[in-house]
Amino acid sequence: MWRSWGTKVKDMGTSVKKAVIPVAGFGTRFLPVTRSVPKNMLPVYDRPSVHYCVEEAAAAGIEEVVFVVSLNQEAIPRYFEKQIELESALAARGNAAALDEARHISSLATISCVAQTEQLGLGHAVLMAREAIGDEPFAVLLPDEVIWAERPTIGEMIEARGREGAFVIAVQRVPDEAVPNLGIVEPAPGSDDTQTQRLVGMVEKPPLEDAPSNLAIIGRYILGHEIFDTLERVQPGALGEIQLTDAIAAHLEEPGVYGYEAEGERFDVGTPLGMLKASVTAALRREDVGAELREWLADAVE
Repeated sequence: MWRSWGTKVKDMGTSVKKAVIPVAGFGTRFLPVTRSVPKNMLPVYDRPSVHYCVEEAAAAGIEEVVFVVSLNQEAIPRYFEKQIELESALAARGNAAALDEARHISSLATISCVAQTEQLGLGHAVLMAREAIGDEPFAVLLPDEVIWAERPTIGEMIEARGREGAFVIAVQRVPDEAVPNLGIVEPAPGSDDTQTQRLVGMVEKPPLEDAPSNLAIIGRYILGHEIFDTLERVQPGALGEIQLTDAIAAHLEEPGVYGYEAEGERFDVGTPLGMLKASVTAALRREDVGAELREWLADAVE
């Protein structure tokens, strides 16, 4: 079931107060629109994909969000700023619902930005946030992944970290045909029937016959500050990029890495088709347009 949490989910206390959200990519799959509009500002029906990440983080008790940005992405942090003129106009028109939404967006979290001047991979993007994060555990959320669940996925992962005292990464079961295109984890023997599993290995894009499971890494992580030292040392992989997965794999023994099998519906909005599917799903579940859209779709496919 999709939900917009709106306010912090009750009883989801957290010792993780900061999140990193990398948004510095070029968005080449969405050209030509991404020539002038950041990919993560493209709408999933009526709100950008990055909105869902920040709202998920806020609902889990996270208070500070650090965006890793590149040039010409001012629209992303500006979206979360308080907009006095807009709020005044909505108040003057008596549009209380839109005014409440505008105020909600600007109150979700404290927003800051750090620059990634070179596109050197996800690991490098996370490393750019080192000074902003300091010595605290932190979350990483990738806005290409929209996850709609009853409780915020990142909050469930924070709770798992509290129990295990380790890194936690989100995983989901995928069909066999998807395995060779994804990062796949290897759970410890005897743990593959539990939602939170200690991991003993990770492999990037394995042939199906060599894959240790069909659990794929998806875009949510809870990490400790020690990952930064590891990212400084990790050797660049393909295309000269620093891979976050390589750095996490170096911590399988200490402090340990657990996979949290995420619930709910996940959409890869980093592709045009995934974005379209998420937008249609969001619209179908709205009371104001869902019935009309469902009727139109039925006629359109006849």
